[in-house]
Amino acid sequence: MSKIKIKNFGPIKEGYFENDGWLEINKVTLFTGNQGSGKSTIAKLISTFTWIEKALTRGDHDIKYFQRKNKLRNQFLTYHRIQNYIHTSEKGETTLIDYKGDSFCIRYEKGSLHIEESTSTDYPLPQIMYVPAERNFIANVKKATALRLTSDALVEFVTEYNNALGEMKNALLLPINNVRIEYNKSNDIAYVKGTDYRLRLTEASSGFQSLIPLYLVSRYLATSVKRKSDDSNELMTPDQRERFRKRVQALSKETGLTEEQRRILISEEAKKFNKSAFINIVEEAEQNLYPTSQWEMLKSLLAMNNISKGNKLVMTTHSPYFINYLTLAVKAYTLLQQPTTAKVNSKIQTIVPELSTVRPEDLVIYELDEVTGVVKKLPTYHNIPSDENQLNEVLSESNELYAQLLEIQQGL
Repeated sequence: MSKIKIKNFGPIKEGYFENDGWLEINKVTLFTGNQGSGKSTIAKLISTFTWIEKALTRGDHDIKYFQRKNKLRNQFLTYHRIQNYIHTSEKGETTLIDYKGDSFCIRYEKGSLHIEESTSTDYPLPQIMYVPAERNFIANVKKATALRLTSDALVEFVTEYNNALGEMKNALLLPINNVRIEYNKSNDIAYVKGTDYRLRLTEASSGFQSLIPLYLVSRYLATSVKRKSDDSNELMTPDQRERFRKRVQALSKETGLTEEQRRILISEEAKKFNKSAFINIVEEAEQNLYPTSQWEMLKSLLAMNNISKGNKLVMTTHSPYFINYLTLAVKAYTLLQQPTTAKVNSKIQTIVPELSTVRPEDLVIYELDEVTGVVKKLPTYHNIPSDENQLNEVLSESNELYAQLLEIQQGL
């Protein structure tokens, strides 16, 4: 299991106090907190360092390439526009980012990147997707070239969105409103089709404009990884990684090859190992959705996450419902593990389909504080996420404020 430690980066100050500062990146990982508390910052760092680990494992570049001075800051952090989040003091940089993965351990400290190989476990080569909150833009402007001024992450997401549309053979049922998405390849138009209407996606509600790209890309990449892993079901073992690295090193030393030819040959070597995991990192999955639609969307994302063993779902949220919905997914899992009748099993799955359930040990929820810059892990009771969380507290505060207004009314 991969994990990350962060101190003095953007709004994250002391970071996480427990577990020696290590944030576990579980199969389902949720970050919640006020705006500006650092939810997306952590998600972007997870995206960045898992990608570097993947590139190192495949041999896209050697360790020295990534360790070049300012390479992390000026290229890889720039991808997510967080290069200016590095903290400095009179004594120099104080930022610490430490990442431990299945294949490599990567540490950024005092302005330098240190990389060591991990040889203890097999490595599921991942497809990594960062789903930015700006995704609702692409319903109106979905050409990657037109989005260059936004972010590289959004450009990459648009590319996969276009790939997902291109793969559609028939209309696809969405998880909400009994509505389908259609795509006309000849005129390059996506349509939202209900029982008695058919609208261009550009004419549909903001909820559909946000949900459809997220749903299509997640479904496309999750099923794509599933097909490839079914073909070979091969993980990169330490021995295989070493043989692959030696082959890459040999190609790097071959004379008479252009850089492009060398890159193509290395890519061909890498294709021997199919991607066997999908790491889906989603900003605000609930964006522009009614609470019941948030639940349907979440169930879909969890089902996609459960397709393959190595998949991971990392989410940021402001929704007061997400923790409660994840509680349902965990509770349903525990009930389905008990001896039940077919009738009881069916009742459980009318609430939470088995593919959308979550093992208690696979879920971790972190709460971030924008004032202190501290990260806390939400405790659990009998494997269920605690009701004493920031989002529920906000709901309780509104009830308390209403009670105060009633007291004032009584005194008039």
